[in-house]
Amino acid sequence: MENLPQDPFMLMSFINMKLRDEYASLDELCASLDIDREWLVERLAQAGMEYSEENNKFW
Repeated sequence: MENLPQDPFMLMSFINMKLRDEYASLDELCASLDIDREWLVERLAQAGMEYSEENNKFW
């Protein structure tokens, strides 16, 4: 997880790009990249973003 962008907006952009291009779900992305899902959701929630399963992206 240390290779992830530290800025929450850059992190959201990176995660959304991966979700759009490579992964069908947040769970799949987190498992593949060894990211703690709860940490990621909380980190982005602190910046006012939430995950939409229906759209498979953060906003």
